[in-house]
Amino acid sequence: MCPHSQPPPPRRLTDRKRAAILQAAIDEFRGHGFEATTMDRIAATAGVSKRTVYNHFPSKDVLFAEILVQLWQKSVAMADVAYRTDLPLRDQLLELVRQKLSMLDEGNFLDLARVAIAETIHSPERARDMVARLENTEEGVARWIRAALADGRLNPLEPSFAAQQLHGMLKGFAFWPQVTLGAPLLTREQQEELAQSTVDMFLAYYAKP
Repeated sequence: MCPHSQPPPPRRLTDRKRAAILQAAIDEFRGHGFEATTMDRIAATAGVSKRTVYNHFPSKDVLFAEILVQLWQKSVAMADVAYRTDLPLRDQLLELVRQKLSMLDEGNFLDLARVAIAETIHSPERARDMVARLENTEEGVARWIRAALADGRLNPLEPSFAAQQLHGMLKGFAFWPQVTLGAPLLTREQQEELAQSTVDMFLAYYAKP
């Protein structure tokens, strides 16, 4: 398959309806925010009945969380670089970080993240549940760190904590300013500079000499 080709559309009618609902929900949430979006509007945009929407997603909260999780899982799959014993740590981690930054360039994800953050004001409990589901999908970096640690190439560390540190360094420049302050997306040159400096700082502290 050509690397730039799109995945084939769902074949079963129920799968096509689910995909249409998800895309309609993305459009509605991006355009109107969480509170103003209704299941009726999503059904109308998707061209299905409201009952069909509820058959797939029992509530608006579940639908919104599913969208965020799918977007994040897509990024995790993209940035899930398997650890290799025969390659330098820097080369491997740099590839993983580059792919993570490429994912943070995803317009749908950034727009919906803004909607989710806005919801923290109206419903902290709902927001905590969304964030918890998203955090459960950020395992690629921690898995890589655990493998490098088991291979004896990192100083003693807690993998989940170290992974959060790495994510924090990236998101501090390539996610939070864009989501909360409307900062422009990083250019490719800025992404590369951030990737290299982040990896160098991380390995300077954690990598064994």
